[in-house]
Amino acid sequence: MSLNPQYEDIGKGFVQQFYGIFDDPANRANVVNFYSATDSFMTFEGHQIQGAPKILEKVQSLSFQKINRVITTVDSQPTFDGGVLINVLGRLQCDDDPPHAFSQVFFLKANAGTFFVAHDIFRLNIHNSA
Repeated sequence: MSLNPQYEDIGKGFVQQFYGIFDDPANRANVVNFYSATDSFMTFEGHQIQGAPKILEKVQSLSFQKINRVITTVDSQPTFDGGVLINVLGRLQCDDDPPHAFSQVFFLKANAGTFFVAHDIFRLNIHNSA
């Protein structure tokens, strides 16, 4: 395989679609469709998870309903196997909590003309300055 020349559009389109689904409480569980049953990994605030069923469990365990999200930047790079590496920086506010900066990294792996999320790393950018 070779580098995908549309990596920027793929990255931005994926981010828009992913957060559009994740941020809607009625559709949030549908983000599981982005992941492979066995070949996807998620690290959520340091907790490592493998496979779509376990990722869905994590998503459904989140207690918030409403999310206000502002995306600051989406940086994408092509990978030599036809995939796309995506880094997202932004700010989110869940329910009545104060807003927090966050970062999220996705690796979209090419699979028969489409993509799935092979790796997903999410972290709130909270610094303990005490």
